[in-house]
Amino acid sequence: MTGVAEIFVALLLAVAVLALVARRLTIPYPILFVIGGLLLGLVPKLPKVRLDPELVFLFFLPPLLFPAALFTSWRDFRANLRPIALLAVGLVLFTTVAVAYLAHYFMGLPLAAGFVLGAIVSPPDAIAAAAIADRLKIPRRIVTILEGESLVNDATALVAYRFAVAAVATGSFSLGQASGQFFIAGLGGIVLGLLAGWLAEQFHKRVDDPPIEITVSLLTPFAAYLAAERLGVSGVLAVVTAGLYLGRRMPELLTFKTRLQGGPVWEMVEFLLNGFVFILIGLQLPEVLEALSGNNISLPRLSWYALLISLAVIVIRILWVFPATYLPRLIFKKLCRHDPHPKWQHVIIVAWTGMRGVVSLAAALALPLTLRDGTPFPGRDLILFLTFVVIMVTLVVQGLSLPLLIRWLGVKDDGAMEKEERAARLKANQVALARLNELTQSDPAKDDALQRLRIEYEDHIRQVEGAEPESAGTPLRRFSSEYERLSRAALLQERRTILELRNQSAISDEVLRRIQRDIDLAEARLAQHQ
Repeated sequence: MTGVAEIFVALLLAVAVLALVARRLTIPYPILFVIGGLLLGLVPKLPKVRLDPELVFLFFLPPLLFPAALFTSWRDFRANLRPIALLAVGLVLFTTVAVAYLAHYFMGLPLAAGFVLGAIVSPPDAIAAAAIADRLKIPRRIVTILEGESLVNDATALVAYRFAVAAVATGSFSLGQASGQFFIAGLGGIVLGLLAGWLAEQFHKRVDDPPIEITVSLLTPFAAYLAAERLGVSGVLAVVTAGLYLGRRMPELLTFKTRLQGGPVWEMVEFLLNGFVFILIGLQLPEVLEALSGNNISLPRLSWYALLISLAVIVIRILWVFPATYLPRLIFKKLCRHDPHPKWQHVIIVAWTGMRGVVSLAAALALPLTLRDGTPFPGRDLILFLTFVVIMVTLVVQGLSLPLLIRWLGVKDDGAMEKEERAARLKANQVALARLNELTQSDPAKDDALQRLRIEYEDHIRQVEGAEPESAGTPLRRFSSEYERLSRAALLQERRTILELRNQSAISDEVLRRIQRDIDLAEARLAQHQ
């Protein structure tokens, strides 16, 4: 127990130190975490830290995927569903097949084992994509496509992985049967995710206690994942679906106290789990090297294999993204009118952003040592080594070069979200001010508090429009009972307005959350003076 405690404390310290260094160097922290873990793994006599695949799939994956889905804008996700599906399903399957045949013909792996390798290295990592995209000032649509792809592609890859491993174990594979099971696993995961999200929604409707609600929100992804996996359907899709479902409803379900307290909790959970996961990836190097120690493959040949597969996953993505972007628009003219050709610079960024991560390594580590007849799993050690190299190459090479590529292409944030936010804030303040004017006419006796609030909202409107706020004149009593009552009425009007704008798809869920946070803080300020 003492050794485990010391390792845990050391990992916490490593997360804090490496995150600080990453911030100082302006490097996306997943990259530095992996490099730091790799260097730690090379330290002599350091206790071995093995990444248990079951631990990753159960304790890391659900709580990392769930908030990513929870804070995804459903409007933007739905609007980009076609490119997301082409990447998350089409590209994953295309990569799986292409890598399988490359491994079969150039490395001598049995074709079924090649499909296992292809399924393992095919999905870009959700955590790495989100962490890197959030640090870069790129158009919101690119971020939406990358994050949406990384939410769904794990489900596609893990289902394909399950079938490929079964084919190796049984020595047979039926495309028709696999396709049917693939459809059932995906549909079942979506249905269970909707059920888990609906049950959580009913709970939040009936309970108003922030600590309890936050605890239930932490349990929701585990419940969705476990139920789906026990029933043999996609746990990843169940978690993502539950997150998307609740993310759409949470702004109306939760009180300001729960939102303000729950946000920091999820931020800390994400940060710590991300740090642990990527450092643990780097720490797996001794196990990977130990697995290869009894292998008869020479170092030059291993290097050639690693280079081949690493280049393959990068080039295959590029070869897929450009035709998938432009061919549908050439074939279907109506699609082009609805969704014009994107800039080629944007397509390059999507094509280059394909970092692999924890799901790939966990899937490789989860491979059985032997088949049912007791013979060793074909190429297991080689698959594990190649997976580790692909993760390192894509994270370090693509992750570090992505900011340089963006600057070289001259791609900048188009400011669409800021324009939406400014317009929504203006609308919400104008509606709240109109409501205050109505109250002035109906109850002139409360003119002192109404005048103070009217001045504040007029200042808010001038600030949003870019003008300097005017002096409020003689200070009025700020937290009288009438001021609090009228403030709540105005804030309620603001909240209703931005929810209506979101429901009308005039603003995204992210813009809604930004404005709602300010309203929550204003309401919390009033609550402190009761």
